[in-house]
Amino acid sequence: MTDLELLLPGEADKLVQQLRSFLPQEMGSEGWSQQHENLEKLNMQAILDATVSQGEPIQELLVTYGKIPTLVEELIAVEMWKLKVFPVLCKLEDFKPLNTFPIYMVVHHEASIINLLETVFFHKEVCESADDTLLDLVDYCHRKLTLLVGKTSHGGPPKEDRLQDSTPMQELQNQAELMEFDISLKALSVLRYITDCVDSLSLSTLSRMLSTHNLPCLLVELLEHSPWKRQEGDTLLDQFPNLADLKGFLAHLALVETQPSKKDLVLEQIPEIWRRMERENKGKWQAIAKHQLQHVFSPSEQDLRLQAQRWAKTYRLDVLEAVAPERPRCAYCGAEASKRCSRCQKEWYCCRECQVKHWEKHGKACVLAAQGSRAK
Repeated sequence: MTDLELLLPGEADKLVQQLRSFLPQEMGSEGWSQQHENLEKLNMQAILDATVSQGEPIQELLVTYGKIPTLVEELIAVEMWKLKVFPVLCKLEDFKPLNTFPIYMVVHHEASIINLLETVFFHKEVCESADDTLLDLVDYCHRKLTLLVGKTSHGGPPKEDRLQDSTPMQELQNQAELMEFDISLKALSVLRYITDCVDSLSLSTLSRMLSTHNLPCLLVELLEHSPWKRQEGDTLLDQFPNLADLKGFLAHLALVETQPSKKDLVLEQIPEIWRRMERENKGKWQAIAKHQLQHVFSPSEQDLRLQAQRWAKTYRLDVLEAVAPERPRCAYCGAEASKRCSRCQKEWYCCRECQVKHWEKHGKACVLAAQGSRAK
């Protein structure tokens, strides 16, 4: 095993085979926690494989063992938990946990799964292996993008503001809201990879995307609001290259002549996972929240210590450094930078002093870059 390997081939094979979907009421249980750790390991290994270009066995294993539908079902289950159970937990007056880490793990679970799907959906065979659950995944992406458009049209992306007197549960709610923004952008990437496979998509999936959800119009709205940019302060993402292809696809779609509708009988598939879970748990969400409060999210100090030890083994520092994106560097001194030139948005600086010292060299290029941006 090399320094940048987290899992041995045989170990990854075993973890993928063990993947299964959990119901919303099972979130946070012992079996679920073990799978969450396994998913994090698979997630980090998949990113490492893609980063160092040494083949992608995780993606191949997920396709071989037919686990993409399992991941989609697990993704929708935790999404439903966050919408139906998490708000109930936050409103319970008698629930004041000393440690919110177990709940945070469930909230973070959605981000882990969508991140893994984003990594592996780059490959066409992964999209094809989703089978009927691709309809459910399209619906999921539509919900996330609708939420993203709704929030950005009312003031932009969430800010990392914290109340001084906030309770642990209020802080957790704030973290969940910030995480939701990142999840929505991951869903956008997954949807983009699905559109790359348009030639092999079923008629039901295409109908769901174009007729039911009218995704082209939603994507146009998303492009107009550009939620990945801040109007004030630093830009969230330095670049979003996928959107150039998306813009070209939308322009092409506007020029394509639509075929006349036919009266032939068509049997259309519909997504089942969300409806089934909602039907099976209708009227039970309050009871599920209270049960999890007593048996899942109130662990003893010893249980928390054991869980912390397991996570310390899962998150190796050397792996995290390899997975984390490289921080921008100051154009003048080379230190890590957190601010960029407000005019051209090209050069990064660690402080005001470095920007002033570098202006003599950067000034002319800055003016030209700013003029070019306005001309576009």
